[in-house]
Amino acid sequence: MMKYKRVTVDGLSIFYRCAGDPKNPVLFLLHGFPSASHYYRQLMPLLSDSFYCIAPDMVGFGQTDSPDREVFDYTFDHEAQIMRSFLNALKIDHYYLYLFDYGAPVGFRLATKTPDQILGIVSQNGNIYEEGLGPKWQARKAYWQNPTPAGRKTFSTAYASKNIKEQYLGGEKEELVSPDGYNLDIFYSRTISGYAEKQNDLIFDYQSNVALYPTF
Repeated sequence: MMKYKRVTVDGLSIFYRCAGDPKNPVLFLLHGFPSASHYYRQLMPLLSDSFYCIAPDMVGFGQTDSPDREVFDYTFDHEAQIMRSFLNALKIDHYYLYLFDYGAPVGFRLATKTPDQILGIVSQNGNIYEEGLGPKWQARKAYWQNPTPAGRKTFSTAYASKNIKEQYLGGEKEELVSPDGYNLDIFYSRTISGYAEKQNDLIFDYQSNVALYPTF
């Protein structure tokens, strides 16, 4: 049975879903962009016989608090710090990591900070090498080197409904992808205050992940 909970971490209300017996090894699942923990809603029940599955929404995503940019730095270091505090609040000191997309640089920060706590890592599209960035990131690398307001504005198109939908449907066969996931992502992109600017902050900070690739 899936359960839906909240815990206060560093003054923020962190939403998370969990499934399985807490006596089982913990599988800590970190979502990517533009999604939230609902990304794992069908996977977690399949794994819950063997693991205690925990999937939080990171700050600025899903049901977790999304404070203003003036009071919260939207960086991957900060997201990792919150997730570290989240694990501490739940008294979790050993766990497996399941990483996807944006969740990967957050999770690998946890792994490099406290490697003795990591029992194993599953990485799904969790890129940690420059060759894996692909063509679209070349424009972003140019923006990192010359971060103009005009350059920043171009990335707001990534949050358009059609582009969020395409992340689910691109390359997939027709009728095999449920609309539930991308419609939830679209909903959050429209209802979280200042969503585009917060995501633009993370795009700008993604360069910090690239700098850490050798360490990861």
